[in-house]
Amino acid sequence: MAEPVMQQGARAERQLAVVLFAQLRNFEQIADMLDPEVVMNLVNEYVALLSETAGQFGGETLGVQNDTVMMVFRGAPAQQTAQKAAQTALALQVELTGLGERWKTDYGVQTATAMGLHLGEAVFGTSGADRSPSVLGAFGDTVTIAERLSRRSRAGEFVLSDAVMAALSVSNVPLNATPLPAIEMPRRPPVRIFGVLLDRRLDFT
Repeated sequence: MAEPVMQQGARAERQLAVVLFAQLRNFEQIADMLDPEVVMNLVNEYVALLSETAGQFGGETLGVQNDTVMMVFRGAPAQQTAQKAAQTALALQVELTGLGERWKTDYGVQTATAMGLHLGEAVFGTSGADRSPSVLGAFGDTVTIAERLSRRSRAGEFVLSDAVMAALSVSNVPLNATPLPAIEMPRRPPVRIFGVLLDRRLDFT
């Protein structure tokens, strides 16, 4: 089988960014029990809400994979980038609660979103095989850690790395973040994390 031919002139750069992963919990139940058209309508509604909210704070939506959406915030100093990402997460925590309640009423399914945020350098660039559309992607350890944090988070809550918290330390974002046990990852130092938690844990996490 021939190797893919990468498009010529693809631009790539390394930038400081906050990567935000949002994972829709209990999505498997939705996909398995509802008609495909309904599933896709809900997916589109969900992704549109995430993209519009992130866009209000200068974020970009880079990818959708099954139950997970990746958003990035870049092009500004660490403090500003972290502030925009945290404001997005706070806004989504409220807006997605309403969305989940409506889906439960309309379709009888219970769902909520868990989010993870990490600040660091990532490689941004376009990729795609010859004669295929170019796709903007983000690559590197920062992306890996942010995705891991989203899976560590409980439904309805979000987790921030200590790098994000340090950048937010002089901001006025009203976070009530609780220190959590550090995450151990292979071939990396432990990642200290903080959670913006719910008063009552959702019972399907």
